[in-house]
Amino acid sequence: MSDKFFFKGRKDARQTTLTYGYERNASRIAGSKKYPLKLVVTNEARKQEVDALVAEAGLYADITVDTKEGAVESIQELTVLLNKKGTVTVEKVPARNDPCICGSGKKYKKCCG
Repeated sequence: MSDKFFFKGRKDARQTTLTYGYERNASRIAGSKKYPLKLVVTNEARKQEVDALVAEAGLYADITVDTKEGAVESIQELTVLLNKKGTVTVEKVPARNDPCICGSGKKYKKCCG
């Protein structure tokens, strides 16, 4: 007889995920001590400007100076982090049976709602 008729319990459904190793890069925070930004600038004066921006934002970066002809500045990682929007919070409207926010003591549905 076959094993499938006498199996009690369940097979491990996670076997496939264990072999592939699903691991997100959520722990890789750009600009941290462990994963600094890699920036390239074209001269020393620009390096000081970028270094001041990095210090002001509280980030860490490896800044290299490329003085070759036709060198291109690469600071996109820094500009993305500096232009990142903050969290938007919306003030909650009171429910119908909560006290009114104007302070009248009535329910919200009878006063301002």
